Amino acid sequence: MHIGFLGLGNMGGPMASNLVKAGHSLSVFDLSQPAVAELAKQGAQGFNSVADLVAAAPDVLISMLPAAAHVKGVYLGDEGLIAQLSKPTYLIDCSTIDPHSAREVAQAAQAAGHCMLDAPVSGGTAGAQAATLTFMVGGAAADVDKIRPILQAMGKNITHCGDNGNGQVAKVANNMLLGISMVGVAEAMALGVSLGMDAKVLAGIINTSSGRCWSSEINNPYPEVLENAPASRGYSGGFGSDLMLKDLGLATEAARLAKQPVMLGAAAQQLYQAFSLQGHGNLDFSAIIKLYLKE
Repeated sequence: MHIGFLGLGNMGGPMASNLVKAGHSLSVFDLSQPAVAELAKQGAQGFNSVADLVAAAPDVLISMLPAAAHVKGVYLGDEGLIAQLSKPTYLIDCSTIDPHSAREVAQAAQAAGHCMLDAPVSGGTAGAQAATLTFMVGGAAADVDKIRPILQAMGKNITHCGDNGNGQVAKVANNMLLGISMVGVAEAMALGVSLGMDAKVLAGIINTSSGRCWSSEINNPYPEVLENAPASRGYSGGFGSDLMLKDLGLATEAARLAKQPVMLGAAAQQLYQAFSLQGHGNLDFSAIIKLYLKE
């Protein structure tokens, strides 16, 4: 099957690479020519513009873009790819955007005769490289079944979340909880150590007790508790604080539109906003513990 892929960044690049490894015919475009050249070396065909990629008439077109504005800019309008497609195409947007925008793009695609799915991912760059991503997919069940083998070349868990936009609903809800839980673990770890507890002993107790969660067990924010966690390498790598801030913003905006209170989500957003303004947005989101540590 001929697949087109737009967006070859830290996530999109490895995802596209795994499609090549799975034997798919792949056409790619990114604003970064080195990223396109790297995929071309692996066997993909590189293009110089979205229009040129669309003209190659892929059967499936996947996008992995930074934000809703980029998704709308690429898909919508007289110059958007929906208007340029010459045949019915399966469109899969793996970007993390707000549910309202996902539904707006899907409606435009379906009106033009195309099948549209929102399929944001979880698993980070390591999951993208290892093809173990989780895909949260919104759209028609029959369309999800049709493209499932393609997603399985990039991920291990593919879950149909319901109608268009529901993939994004699942993603923003999950990441809001992740941000809240990381703040909670940071507070608890900082409190325990300040009261004289050894950080590793405290983490061990939490992780065998009722406070156990992913943020404490897999990505504990206290330095040197977990050898392979970002906290033990100066908070480099991992999931950036500015990316967490973006996702918390998506959650609180979606909540505003739904008139649904998210009091802890809003508090977590403000903490990450303050942290970013201090110049720490490039650090892993577990670095939020710096707000609590005495240095």
